[in-house]
Amino acid sequence: MEYITAFLVALYDLSNAMAPYILFGLIFAGFLHELVPDTIVKNHLGRDSVWSVIKATLFGIPLPVCSCGVIPLATSIKKSGASSGSTLSFLISTPITGVDSILATYGMFGWAFTLYRVITSMIISIIAGILANFYGEKEESKPAFSTKKPEEEETACTSGSCCATTHKEKKTFMSVSKNALKYAFGTLLSDIASPLLMGLLLGALITVAIPQNLSEILIEYSWLSYIIVIAIAVPMYVCATASLPIAAGLMLAGVSPGAAFVFLSAGPATNTVTIGVVKKMLGTRTLYIYLGTIIIGSVLFGFGLDYILSGVDVKELVHLHEDAALQAILSSVVLWLFVLYYMLKPYFSK
Repeated sequence: MEYITAFLVALYDLSNAMAPYILFGLIFAGFLHELVPDTIVKNHLGRDSVWSVIKATLFGIPLPVCSCGVIPLATSIKKSGASSGSTLSFLISTPITGVDSILATYGMFGWAFTLYRVITSMIISIIAGILANFYGEKEESKPAFSTKKPEEEETACTSGSCCATTHKEKKTFMSVSKNALKYAFGTLLSDIASPLLMGLLLGALITVAIPQNLSEILIEYSWLSYIIVIAIAVPMYVCATASLPIAAGLMLAGVSPGAAFVFLSAGPATNTVTIGVVKKMLGTRTLYIYLGTIIIGSVLFGFGLDYILSGVDVKELVHLHEDAALQAILSSVVLWLFVLYYMLKPYFSK
């Protein structure tokens, strides 16, 4: 009974810490999705140049697109003439960050950690893109990823998917607001509901369930925690926002901030589905560049974060407050209602 109570308290704290920022980020993402045309992204990424890679990275960082939604969008960008490097950098930077994830990271870990996460994801994405342009497969040797035209690829997903597209027409403020909220709390939140729920539950479980002696081992042998986290993060599907409570749970259990950062970096950027897509769309050598850059970059920046934060109490970095503000509690209730609705909806629709 004691462990159940501790688990519920940890889950309550994690929810209150993240919910306001997730909800605000969803709303911001909805308006961004409505107001920024997809053509802006596609028309700037075609050259095999460093600048096109940088632009692809910058385009990808704020976009409200998750790990599954970035696949058809990256495919469309590639079919529209984007270089392999631009496509790869976009494919990496987009799922790691996003306005909802950035705000949630700030709410959980503060601005310093948030900026470190954004900047390092940019560096990893740019390096991967440049290497892909220079050392990846040549255009003529790459297998065709799809026979569909770009405009067909964009609409290949169902309306319930996070990668659904909407028609960009001239709209009134009310219609834009309505569509933005519909996308935020319909399409986007429904897509992340399941991984977000699992992330919150797993984060709370890690907080109370990791044995103290295991935490001591991981603290003493930080390289071991890095290996364990990489082995879990690379094949696992987890979106950027849902990875936050898991990372918080690891840190509260005594794991180093660097190891938690590795999970935040490698987890959203890689999974078994994306690995297969990169191999088929960009080739085997580009796949090695993709995986190698993310793994090596995440580990190096994880060690860098541990060096910067040496001597700092890890648990002080996680912003969980015993007395949550009323707005945090209300936000948590709203978020849980939506999450449970989307989780239970398939059972009621039968």
